Amino acid sequence: MSAEKINPYKDSELGKKEQVAQMFDNISENYDGLNRVISLGIDVKWRKKVVKIVGKNNPKQILDIATGTGDLALMMASLKPEKIVGLDISAGMLEVGKQKIAKANLSDKIEMIVGDSEEMPFKDNTFDAITVSFGVRNFAHLDKGLTEIARVLKPTGVLVILETSNPTKFPFKQGYKFYTNFILPVIGKLFSKDKVAYSYLSESANSFPFGDAFNNILKKNGFTHTKDTPVTFGVATIYTAYK
Repeated sequence: MSAEKINPYKDSELGKKEQVAQMFDNISENYDGLNRVISLGIDVKWRKKVVKIVGKNNPKQILDIATGTGDLALMMASLKPEKIVGLDISAGMLEVGKQKIAKANLSDKIEMIVGDSEEMPFKDNTFDAITVSFGVRNFAHLDKGLTEIARVLKPTGVLVILETSNPTKFPFKQGYKFYTNFILPVIGKLFSKDKVAYSYLSESANSFPFGDAFNNILKKNGFTHTKDTPVTFGVATIYTAYK
């Protein structure tokens, strides 16, 4: 089943976009804590790698799509850009993010906006760098989301995506499958009000194209010089691409 067809709530009348917004609103309050537990804290390391790649471009204007509670946006403030915009479809997640940003005294530097990655309220060629961490697999229409990213990225800009992938080597492949199919949903059910959210997150992770397959999707949608770097045995992958 393709990732675009996988929705959080099987019996909902809503489209994927609305369901994803609803799901993240539901889990926003305990998302950060749960995320650290689920990834064993390794996601922080991955984000640091993303920040390093973005920093090579000395970006002035940065857009963080599917910013959630703003973890990556906050980390990128260390690059001293003029402006960081965090965009997300879930107002609940952004509220948590705004509190974190205010606490870090960065409200004048980081702006959080409720918005749809497939129809962004920005002019063409606006951003020097665009990041998406664990967000592209939630796009309702992947191609549309990527062409929209290409539109608002400057010709000299860089796109950096951090997304889950599936380890291909024994025994990590088998271990990861077991972890995402059995352990993850159980942790999610124990700690989250939303019983299906973490089943959806692991199911969508397992079916999302990665490596060369995702590079080809990027190329098809207006990107070039695509590169994928697997991290932690291939549990996640960092993609870089240019317009």
